[in-house]
Amino acid sequence: MLKALLLSMLTLALVKSQDTEETITYTQCTDGYEWDPVRQQCKDTDIDECDIVPDACKGGMKCVNHYGGYLCLPKTAQIIVNNEQPQQETPAAEAASGATTGGVAASSMAATGVLPGGGFVASAAAVAGPEVQTGRNNFVIRRNPADPQHIPSNPSHRIQCAAGYEQSEHNVCQDIDECATGTHNCRADQVCLNLRGSFACQCPPGYQKRGEQCVDIDECSIPPYCQQRCVNTPGSFYCQCSPGFQLAANNYTCVDINECDASNQCAQQCYNILGSFICQCNQGYELSSDRLNCEDIDECRTSSYLCQYQCVNEPGKFSCMCPQGYQVVRSRTCQDINECETTNECREDEMCWNYHGGFRCYPRNPCQDPYVLTSENRCVCPVSSAMCRDLPQSIVYKYMSIRSDRAVPSDIFQIQATTIYTNTINTFRIKSGNENGEFYLRQTSPVSAMLVLVKSLSGPREYIVDLEMLTVNSIGTFRTSSVLRLTIIVGPFSF
Repeated sequence: MLKALLLSMLTLALVKSQDTEETITYTQCTDGYEWDPVRQQCKDTDIDECDIVPDACKGGMKCVNHYGGYLCLPKTAQIIVNNEQPQQETPAAEAASGATTGGVAASSMAATGVLPGGGFVASAAAVAGPEVQTGRNNFVIRRNPADPQHIPSNPSHRIQCAAGYEQSEHNVCQDIDECATGTHNCRADQVCLNLRGSFACQCPPGYQKRGEQCVDIDECSIPPYCQQRCVNTPGSFYCQCSPGFQLAANNYTCVDINECDASNQCAQQCYNILGSFICQCNQGYELSSDRLNCEDIDECRTSSYLCQYQCVNEPGKFSCMCPQGYQVVRSRTCQDINECETTNECREDEMCWNYHGGFRCYPRNPCQDPYVLTSENRCVCPVSSAMCRDLPQSIVYKYMSIRSDRAVPSDIFQIQATTIYTNTINTFRIKSGNENGEFYLRQTSPVSAMLVLVKSLSGPREYIVDLEMLTVNSIGTFRTSSVLRLTIIVGPFSF
């Protein structure tokens, strides 16, 4: 039983701690060790079974943890480290141990065990001699009958420590930090990790071992490291966000940037959207080619029907203007100003007459000899005057205005007899003012007629047309005429 336990412990001690797999593919470890998911290898420190196994040792034995397992030893057992080849001090011990077979040279040892890391030795205190050493297993068994737990502190007394350990000033075997002393053989691209009695060569964080080399781990190929973009770097990585996003405090997720608050580039209106923003312009403006600035819209160029007369472009808007004698109504149309109702320059003996785009001053008494004024704008030639024999009995003055370019044919003025005689016939004609045939007089009844515009007229222009009504009795003994002198002013515009 003792030899079997010893051989098992020796096998564990011969395992080189720096040997690692070529690729990180194992997730199981030998008994007594745990898998490190971060470093992708077995942990350097073993499981302390003495802490986690309830009542690990029976019969009053004490539990001693070591790499990959534990030992049950007597409470008086000591643990001594040896780093040199054994020296056989007493033949009796060698004879008792069985020469160099690797057994424990003690005639009455209760239990022994080898700890990993180069030769921890646990021995019982009931050893026959003061010190017994063996060959292959580097055991050192010490005995102090007075105090089994006491380690000699005589500076002149050299103790032998196991490989990876050295004697301290207090005659205690302490671990050699090969990583600090530079006595390791790790490659330049590896990291030295000190262990108890040894060391291990590992790849730096972000690298994995492949063969004898450490190669970079591409974290970006193992999602999901980053929410949007992953950038691999030697031994590490970092996350990036798409335009319009910024990295959150966790350096993993991306949050939207409100460009309208952070750096508003829009000339007028800014609207934030996920990952970006859009600019809009106020009414009367449009986005320029850079989609940031706003350019004034020339509404006057977009349509010729915005204003009745003239369109004036302004920043962000437009306005309509009307010619002299007109005013803007409903923002876009032009309406004639009645100067006769506002201000005019007519004298007292003149009357003001308004027409499209202006006004005229006419005499209040338009009658000329031998005519006399009988009523407003009506002149009568007295029958007592010999000069009136071949003249119209009366002349009535009328005024009217029409727009330029009026559609034709168009009825524009009606003439009607004011006095009706029995047994008479009335006829109507244009006596003068129609030399170019712009007008036509159409009789509509025995006592009335309609003046028709038959040619389109463009202003400003003035026409004076005499419309005559002839009255003849049925037997031909009575004949008279009356004239309506119509002044027609054609406005300068079609409104």
